[in-house]
Amino acid sequence: MSYGQSYANDLFAIDAAATERAAFLRNTYIHLFGAILAFIGLEAVIFNLLPVDQIVGGMMGGGSIGMIVIIAGFMLASWVARSWASNAASPAMQYLGLGLYTVAEAIFFVPLLWIATKFDQGGGNVIPTAGIITLLIFGGLTTIVLVSGANFSFLRTALMIGSWSALVIAIVAVFAGFSLGLFFCGAMVVLACGFILYDTSNVLHHYRTDQHVGAALELFASVALLFWYVLRIVLAFSSRD
Repeated sequence: MSYGQSYANDLFAIDAAATERAAFLRNTYIHLFGAILAFIGLEAVIFNLLPVDQIVGGMMGGGSIGMIVIIAGFMLASWVARSWASNAASPAMQYLGLGLYTVAEAIFFVPLLWIATKFDQGGGNVIPTAGIITLLIFGGLTTIVLVSGANFSFLRTALMIGSWSALVIAIVAVFAGFSLGLFFCGAMVVLACGFILYDTSNVLHHYRTDQHVGAALELFASVALLFWYVLRIVLAFSSRD
């Protein structure tokens, strides 16, 4: 399918012919799992070939201000990546956006993965366990949306409020020096599940069938958010053993 020359540019996936919709969904999830594999590969390179202790020390050595800078940098990279990935006129720019976002996530995850490897009391099973739980939750929620065809766009306002509230709480926690406990992590897992329902619904109802790269980026963002907090919960329970 050529960009800019198909009726897909005028129709959302839910309204397209069954073959076009199936191809769009297949391309979206191929790109999603490609991004996940790239993320895993980048983390493998970072942890096996680079001085991770020094990297984490540099990332976390700036104290509260340093953490805010990291969060702000990640948010800026995310905004740029989403802008590029939604560029319908340039497929190459879309791939650059997905690539940039994957790299930004890989860098942002380094401190948490470092902590998980250093303080894992489960014999090295914490990260794989969190990954399996994340994929099972994502698979279940995805199946619900794709099989039912339900439109979860009504979640938008609640998700926006939840996201900004969580960001404010996280920033306050950084400056105040207190740890966000399991209750907060559990609430963020619920929020991430809401985003998976919302984004998967959007893939069907609000994306054209030539927007599979941008759709994959949004789904990857939701999967990464879910994995971040599932990993924190699994790590917390592991450390209690």
